[in-house]
Amino acid sequence: MKILVPVKRVPDPATTIRVLPDGSGIATDNVKWVINPFDEIAIEEALRIKEKQGSGEIVLITIGQTAWQEQLRTGLAMGADRAILVKNDAPLDSLAIARILAKIAGDEKPELILLGKQAIDDDSNQVAQMLAEMLGWPQATFASKVEIADSKVTVVREVDGGLETIAFSLPAVISSDLRLNEPRYASLPGIMKARKKELKEIPAESLGIDLAPKLKIKKLEAPPKRQAGKKVGSVQELVQVLHTEAKVI
Repeated sequence: MKILVPVKRVPDPATTIRVLPDGSGIATDNVKWVINPFDEIAIEEALRIKEKQGSGEIVLITIGQTAWQEQLRTGLAMGADRAILVKNDAPLDSLAIARILAKIAGDEKPELILLGKQAIDDDSNQVAQMLAEMLGWPQATFASKVEIADSKVTVVREVDGGLETIAFSLPAVISSDLRLNEPRYASLPGIMKARKKELKEIPAESLGIDLAPKLKIKKLEAPPKRQAGKKVGSVQELVQVLHTEAKVI
């Protein structure tokens, strides 16, 4: 089975994010970049599927600048077989990303596409759904368990009311949720092998895809500073404050 795993480069969750004074973006000085945690879970799940089946190929893909090779190499060190970097310097919205992935999927012809349910920087949660629609493939979002038997897939999804189990045939698109697995660390031998694995670069403009953004972010603002708490002397006073000041009741 060939599994395509799209990954995104995002700021480390432990990094302090600062918004630029003009609100045009975030300050990238001294920011550590990592694989989007949900995409890392998708890589781990692809590795487990390959190990369980005893064979297969895992292909990573990311869309961005040359520096994004670092995250692809990390995924290769975890155990992926090869990687593709679609080079593009301009920011892209979810629709453009999905179009590029659909084009690459048409060329690579994977049986399964595994990706994170959302990126932790923009939290869009759109690419997997758009991609499945473009390919005309069945999809399962927010997956917490994936089982594959022959060409049939059973996925347990996390939904508002609890868990939902669905089944469908390959090829398909699955987006991973937090509880799907615990990603492994890259071993030293894996890091050494990653240096020799194939990492192909493709200029985005060579794909012949309309990449003009349909969504524009007008301005970013840092959240307001958290205010100090307030002590009250009685339940009656608490109810009064919630009603008159907080206006939540």
